[in-house]
Amino acid sequence: MLDLNQSDTDVPGGREQPETAPERADGPSGPGPLRPYLIVAALLCALYFLYAYLRYSHFQSPSWDLGIFEQEVRAYAGLNAPVVNIKGPGYLILGDHFSPVVALLVPLYWIWPSALALLFAQAALFAASAVIVGRTVQQLLGGRSGLCATVAYGLSWGLQEAVKADFHEIAFAVPMIALVCRALLLQRWTAAVLWALPLVLIKEDLGITVAVVGALLALYGRRLQGMLLAAFGVFAFALTVLVLIPAASSAGTYDYWKKIDKNGEQEVSLLDSVLGVLDSSVKVEMLIFLVGITAFMALRSPLMLLVLPTLGWRLLSQDSNHWGMVWHYSAILMPVVFLAMADGIRRSRASERPWLLAYANVAVPVAAAIAVTLTQHLPLRDLLRPEFYRSEARVEAAEEALDAIPKGARVETDITLMAHLTGDRTVYWVGGAPGTAPDVVAINLDFGWSTPIDDPVKYAQQLHPEARYRIKHRSGSFVVMERTTPAPSGFRS
Repeated sequence: MLDLNQSDTDVPGGREQPETAPERADGPSGPGPLRPYLIVAALLCALYFLYAYLRYSHFQSPSWDLGIFEQEVRAYAGLNAPVVNIKGPGYLILGDHFSPVVALLVPLYWIWPSALALLFAQAALFAASAVIVGRTVQQLLGGRSGLCATVAYGLSWGLQEAVKADFHEIAFAVPMIALVCRALLLQRWTAAVLWALPLVLIKEDLGITVAVVGALLALYGRRLQGMLLAAFGVFAFALTVLVLIPAASSAGTYDYWKKIDKNGEQEVSLLDSVLGVLDSSVKVEMLIFLVGITAFMALRSPLMLLVLPTLGWRLLSQDSNHWGMVWHYSAILMPVVFLAMADGIRRSRASERPWLLAYANVAVPVAAAIAVTLTQHLPLRDLLRPEFYRSEARVEAAEEALDAIPKGARVETDITLMAHLTGDRTVYWVGGAPGTAPDVVAINLDFGWSTPIDDPVKYAQQLHPEARYRIKHRSGSFVVMERTTPAPSGFRS
């Protein structure tokens, strides 16, 4: 359970430690040589990117998100407003989620204008967070715990599922939250504040996480800093969801409120949502694995309070995609639980209960063993399968379909081809661009979200009755149709 009682040994309070201090007086050692951590991080980065690259090159993107984020970065790179046509013609993405931090990818995108640049950036950010976590664990616990923790964290299910889900803005939050937790554990209070502040630019809900960082600072005795940071976090959250996002949204509101109070067309009260927090085995499983990967030692640290804001909105949500262990939603929890584990072990080493002391001494290797074992059932296991590297006939058909679509064209398509087109075409979501008469409609007849399509041309006509289309190319399940009539007034041909 959370241990809020602090002894002089556990959390020496009061004075802030110098930012350049090589080691902590209360820790068993300094962080040790950096090179082993960089080697492990480089290997993790290579594994993450290799997996993401193979999924991308084999046209296995699980959602439209990679295409959305590339359109956003491409707009920033062109010094334009972040319009994402996949969400709707002329859709300003800051009216969906408030993530201006994505603009930091522009320099990389100038060098490498491809969705692959985003996948690489995410792999590098996740790997960098592994160094932060591992070095902090080493500094707190000594021995070989740092490298063990680096491996355990790097293979954690939250990060692996995020890599599988393609790129998301939370890639920036993962190392930032690791730095916040590190600063709190090493009592670098000003650093904790400075690392927490930019979180509000990553995603709107992280303002509440910033507020909890402030609460922890107050708990550790830095009451003024903590109260000010907590107030800033609440203010930033309110400002983004009540003012900034509605101002950028064509609907004039924050669309995700309905995830909590609605389930389809059926109204669900907030009280019912609260009472139903653990009404699903999927939710319970996620919570058990969240603390189980730390050998349950994370539960002994107040740092675990930082998981509550993210868990709160996820468990209250009526969208089942938010509940479980898949997708990217748990990635930002990984640095919290692993550094909470280190804090829990440190506290347990001061315990007078022999069994707890003995367990604390083996908890990090146990966590590493759990991570390696779980990997047999997680995405990165595919890297050990020869068939994962093979290119199928479907891939060749998809590449031929891409070649049939002119660069610079306005294309309406589904997620199969989407992230491969956003770099040099204007891309719309199939069925989400009425009245635009795109130059090309390209569909995958095997696309799982669509109803069966017997006549592709008729389907294109239904989408755009203002235009006429004919089949330009067909390969496998991929059909590329070009417009045969001039574009309506207001659209370029």
